[in-house]
Amino acid sequence: MSTPKKSDIQKFVSIQNRKAAHEFHFIDKYSAGVVLKGTEIKSIRQGKVNMQDAFCLFLNNELFVRNLHISEYERGNIHNHNPKIDRKLLLTKRELNKLNKALDESGMTIVPTRVFISEKGWAKVDIALARGKRLYDKRETLKEKDAQRELDRYHN
Repeated sequence: MSTPKKSDIQKFVSIQNRKAAHEFHFIDKYSAGVVLKGTEIKSIRQGKVNMQDAFCLFLNNELFVRNLHISEYERGNIHNHNPKIDRKLLLTKRELNKLNKALDESGMTIVPTRVFISEKGWAKVDIALARGKRLYDKRETLKEKDAQRELDRYHN
């Protein structure tokens, strides 16, 4: 095993969940802190995060993110973390109550949209209260993106 190069460990990281924007209409967005182990933050700084199937759920009035895959740290030893463990999200009590009430409506869910490192160096997760798109909504979104891409081509 080689030591990680300076270029591998980044100070500011921003990993998007592009699938979430395709699958959901975002209603409200929040930025939440996340409880991590030591090797998890090192993997995030290397950009080894997959949030394609991630979602949020309430357990005992606390918000957790599930299926957020943070790869094991390559230089971690016996203290390495489990890649798909549930991770607690840190929000204010008011925000948690608002989200919990909104989930009672049918078709509502909470999805993580981005994992990033803040200016202070803390790992954060942007989450969105969302409603699932219908098939025709997804097609309409793709048509709008294609039209915008064509306009950009002609203007450049």
